[in-house]
Amino acid sequence: MSGSLSGRRIVVAGGAQGIGRATVARFLNEGASVAVIDRDDARPDDPGGTLPYAVADITDSAAIDHALNRLADDLGGLDGLVNCVGLDLLAPLENITDEDWDRLIAVNLTGAMKLCRAALPHLRRSENGATIVNLSSAAGLVPLKGRSAYAASKAGLQMFSKSLAMELAPDGIRVNTICPGAVDTALFRSSIDAHGDTEAQLESARNRYALNRIASPEEIASAILWLSSAESSYVTGVALAVDGGRSFH
Repeated sequence: MSGSLSGRRIVVAGGAQGIGRATVARFLNEGASVAVIDRDDARPDDPGGTLPYAVADITDSAAIDHALNRLADDLGGLDGLVNCVGLDLLAPLENITDEDWDRLIAVNLTGAMKLCRAALPHLRRSENGATIVNLSSAAGLVPLKGRSAYAASKAGLQMFSKSLAMELAPDGIRVNTICPGAVDTALFRSSIDAHGDTEAQLESARNRYALNRIASPEEIASAILWLSSAESSYVTGVALAVDGGRSFH
């Protein structure tokens, strides 16, 4: 199959739902060989029934190492990693427990490190210009009230990725982050529904954006596609805001 990712072998972590699921579909359409890691066995659409899939918790180093090794073998090597795994937390500081904080950092920041570390030996062997794309958040650029833990974890992910980009540049491996605003996923809808008056909550969310709307998962997947393809071959270490203008609005 021809396409902007033709011949590339990419693992998508968190590929069973939301932005990750949209990314898997887009990458397959662009000719990539794709494998998925997810905490749940809720497989994305796979018309051929051959999509390599591993169930693993991003916080479990041994499970992630095993999953990456197996999936890289299944794909015949690895040219790219996309990390779409993340947790949200809306709470004032006095209501955040140690367990809340530790879990959020373990998934959003430490888990990303574990994924990248496990993928690195395989990416170093790539001859196709290896890439890593971590999904951060616009909240890591411009924070939101009540999301101190979330904003801190996503800002930390950006700095981790920038530092890693410097470290891996001599190997020809590019590392970037995507910083989405609000995206119409099941997670976003559940957060909106939990606070009553859904339409008022949606209107409040839309008003934070210059474009005055919520993104679709496919729009974020398009940005991930660009950073995973040769079209962005001179781009590394960026935190790309794909947020409808919230970071300047």
